[in-house]
This record gives sequence, C-alpha cells and structure tokens, in this order.
Amino acid sequence: MIEETHPTTGDDIIICRDVHKWFDNFEALRGVSLTIKRGEVVVICGPSGSGKSTFIRAINRLEEHQQGTIIVNGIELTHDIRNIHAVRQEIGMVFQQFNLFPHLKVIDNITLGPIWVRKWPKARAEEIATQLLERVGIPEQAHKYPGQLSGGQQQRVAIARALAMQPKIMLFDEPTSALDPEMIKEVLDVMRELAHSGITMIVVTHEMGFAREVADRIIFFDQGLLVEEAGPAEFFTHPKSDRTRLFLSQILQHLEDFRCENWRKLSR
Repeated sequence: MIEETHPTTGDDIIICRDVHKWFDNFEALRGVSLTIKRGEVVVICGPSGSGKSTFIRAINRLEEHQQGTIIVNGIELTHDIRNIHAVRQEIGMVFQQFNLFPHLKVIDNITLGPIWVRKWPKARAEEIATQLLERVGIPEQAHKYPGQLSGGQQQRVAIARALAMQPKIMLFDEPTSALDPEMIKEVLDVMRELAHSGITMIVVTHEMGFAREVADRIIFFDQGLLVEEAGPAEFFTHPKSDRTRLFLSQILQHLEDFRCENWRKLSR
C-alpha cells in the first residue's frame, strides 16, 4: 500500500510544477505548471506539436518528465515503480487509437484489467463490464470482437475498459481524431455523460463545441508552454493571448469549412 507522499491541498488531485520534458534536443514541455481539482473537467487544446499529448502522458508516466514535479492524488511520480503503479491504478486513459486486443471479445477486453490488476472474481468483473457497456450504449456488442465493430463503437469499448478499473481520473488523448465524422457524436455523447458524473477529466481535443459545453477550464498549449487558461466563456470571447486568438480563428474557420463541405455532400 502506497501512502500519500504529498498530501493534497484541499480538493487538488493533480499538481504539476515546472514540468519539463525533452526528446533528445527537443524540449516538448518547457516548464508547465497546472493544478487540477477533484471533479474538474479540463480541456487542453493547441496546435500539433504543442506538447498537449506529451503533458497528459506524463501525468500517467507514459512519458517520463526530466524536471519538475507531478503529484497525482497525493503521490509524486518518481522513478519508484511502486509510486508509478499506484498512480496508474487511479487513472484511466483513452487514446487516439483504440488499443483493444483484437483476439479478445469486447467483454474480455473490459474484464482483463479488473481480473488481473484489481484481483476481482470473473463474475464481478463481467457484471461491471455489462453495466459499463449499457452506460456507453452498446450492450449488444459484448460478445463480438473489436474488428466487428465500427470505430465509434470501439472507442466506446475503450472508454468502458478504462472505467472498469474505477479510476479517480480519466485522461483522453484526442479520442475522436481517428473517427469518421458520423461516429464522433456518439463518442462525445458518452464523454458528456462522464463530464456530468463528477469524475475528474482531462481531455486533449479540437472539438470546441464539446469544450465550450462541458469544460470547467480550457487550457491552450503552444510550443511546449501553457499559454492561456480560462473558463469557456472567457476563453472563446475574450482570449488574452494573440496566439490563442489566432488558433481559435483558424480552428473555427476549419470547422466552418468542414460543415459546409458535409452540407454540399448531403445536398448532392
């Protein structure tokens, strides 16, 4: 049992102080500091290569930071494998790609972690998995293989798999970026329900409508720096940074072009 090495302050569940990350000579994170409270929904956006995915991967120790401090639920991420294991047990992560085991049925993908890590009996794990498949809207897919599902269904299985470990924190790394447009909504609907359930969420995404609707805070990254953070209303209507304003103008124009192109296709 790992005890808290840094008791959290009040409701703070994630504390990052001056976090740096290098890939050889490239500095992907350049002194990021951010505190996230229990139950908070934080959306991180920014251009490609800005460090946003690296940052959330560092919170789960999928990337090792070389400088600074990351504390998750009172446990500091260090080289101590016990701390890393303890932190990972509190975090569920959903990736761009679904990362499901293709040779296992959906229900077996979901129960694998609870059975082997949480040491649950198979019956309990399957009961929870069935409830989670109901929650994400695909109970009828339990005994199919991932290759028999659409991309949106596979991503919902991936969300259910992460939730099966009963994490305190959910991390999403551009969960809709690999999906066809018609499948994005079904995944975002599940994420909206999660956002209203009280679980702590950090979401890297370019889905600005989702961010505006559910985020408590929106964080803008650029070139490895945390450039700006604000509530949705302030972020979209009164961004302080010129770089944030440029990003918003570009991404909103891209979304408008995308909607127009889809409308033309439907009108043919």
